[in-house]
Amino acid sequence: MANEKKGSGLKWLFIIITIGLLFFISLIIAGILGLVFGIGSSSSEGLEADNEYGNVALIRINGIIATEAGTDMFGNSQDTSSTAVVERLDKIKEDNTIKAVIFEINSPGGSGVAADEIASAIRNLNKTTVSYVREIGASAAYWIAASTDHIIANRLSFVGSIGVVGSYLDFSGLLEEHNVTYQRFVGGKYKDFGSPFVEPSEDAKDFFQKEVDIVYEIFISDVAKFRDMSEKEVKELAHGMVYTGVQGLELNLIDEIGGKKEAVAYIEDNLNITADIIEYKKKVSFWSLLTSSQSKKYYSVGRGIGDSIIESTTEPKILI
Repeated sequence: MANEKKGSGLKWLFIIITIGLLFFISLIIAGILGLVFGIGSSSSEGLEADNEYGNVALIRINGIIATEAGTDMFGNSQDTSSTAVVERLDKIKEDNTIKAVIFEINSPGGSGVAADEIASAIRNLNKTTVSYVREIGASAAYWIAASTDHIIANRLSFVGSIGVVGSYLDFSGLLEEHNVTYQRFVGGKYKDFGSPFVEPSEDAKDFFQKEVDIVYEIFISDVAKFRDMSEKEVKELAHGMVYTGVQGLELNLIDEIGGKKEAVAYIEDNLNITADIIEYKKKVSFWSLLTSSQSKKYYSVGRGIGDSIIESTTEPKILI
């Protein structure tokens, strides 16, 4: 009898473990499918207010900055969509009750187009704007911060990284080593530039480098204009490295050491108001409330695998 109970207990334990493993595997597969086939991506990631009234808006710029920030199967996203931010800023521009906007920045960068869209919307606001960098405000995120009236950063934050990266994978040497040929039929001299299966010509590399240089020069020009610096001064700092908040203050990349409290104080001092913060957040889906952080981790594993799958089929990337 005791042996029967023990056997029954082991049977149920095996079933529970199997179900758990299948669940986690399904999350990983969902992540792969989400990235490869676009499942979970969303073009309507509106930012909603956390309270009804307020005179100072708070918008977070987190994670990778893209024109459309993808979401997982549960509607979760740690990234920033310029579409959503610009849409919200356009509404704030017409809202006379909101006197200023604070941007909380914690991002390593992302798309130059997305950064330019957000920066342009900020410059067109005609309201007081201030950004404060928490851990990192680099590359495209710094471009956005520079477009605000005042930049604050923690003394240990990383800011700057003014530079541009252009990249693609090249498997041509591996194919040659294994005696595999790549048959190409293209219309247009550079149409398959960036294909991982063929080594690009020198003039194709030069053409791509010129495109990277153009983005780099625009980045430098905008930072110089926003920060009231000469392009020569910015170029001396534009080697792609980040600076601590303390260094950034010395180099005129930021205006003040601090955080949210100092950002609020800047607005209150300049506008002579008492700041009442209204925070705009991403919409939270029903699935987001049900999923645990552990489930998201397994889903992210799948996204990483999916990324490695599609990396070789995408166009050459220029990131900031």
